[in-house]
Amino acid sequence: MRLENVQLQAINRTLLSAAGTALLLAFALAGTAYAQPKNVAIGFDALPRNAKVVIMPTDIELFSISGGGVLEPKADWTEAATKHFKAALVEKKKTLGVVAVELSEKDADDVDDVNALHAAVARAIAMHHFGPGFMNLPTKDGKLDWSMGDSVSVIKQKTGGDYALFTWVRDSYTSGERVAAIIVLAMLGVGAPGGQQIGYASLVDLNTGQVLWYNRLLRVTGDLREPDKAAETLNALLDKFPGSK
Repeated sequence: MRLENVQLQAINRTLLSAAGTALLLAFALAGTAYAQPKNVAIGFDALPRNAKVVIMPTDIELFSISGGGVLEPKADWTEAATKHFKAALVEKKKTLGVVAVELSEKDADDVDDVNALHAAVARAIAMHHFGPGFMNLPTKDGKLDWSMGDSVSVIKQKTGGDYALFTWVRDSYTSGERVAAIIVLAMLGVGAPGGQQIGYASLVDLNTGQVLWYNRLLRVTGDLREPDKAAETLNALLDKFPGSK
């Protein structure tokens, strides 16, 4: 009888130990999943040392908002913003911890369609990964699991790069008429939107097309028409960029 009790106690201790180990493992796995940043693909944490990254031309456009809330493209603002943003990128690439490569003007024109594809993929990520919960795609399981497919292979062929950094920015500014309209509508208890800045940045593996890192800007501040403020926007867009190990 005493021997049976000893055996039972030993079995209980074994079961408790196994249960404890399983519980600790579950907590560890949960902790790992929780620690995975939402804007980084599973299994990716940083670029390899001396990674060759192609800096893609920024897809950028600026607008003025009319009194009626219509977005009106401003070519002169866009031209200035493109110049300021490119200059900021030239400075920024010195601190990214990568070997940065720029496309020639001709090659940049040749990959316009790839830049356009990035805009579509980036918007989808913003909507279905960072948007409201009901917009999330069940098949993604909350992971940054998006790809640009074989379309990016042309960039690798032209540059020999292994990765590409895409940036997309849209900025809008309230006109005097829009400000007046907002004030009048506010007096009537009606809210009306003003200008906003939207930006996407994606680091893409040129061998697989996979989006490895992604960041989004969505704010009512910022001004790309001035060099220092354009640099601030770029720094915000590339916040926590995963440089080399």
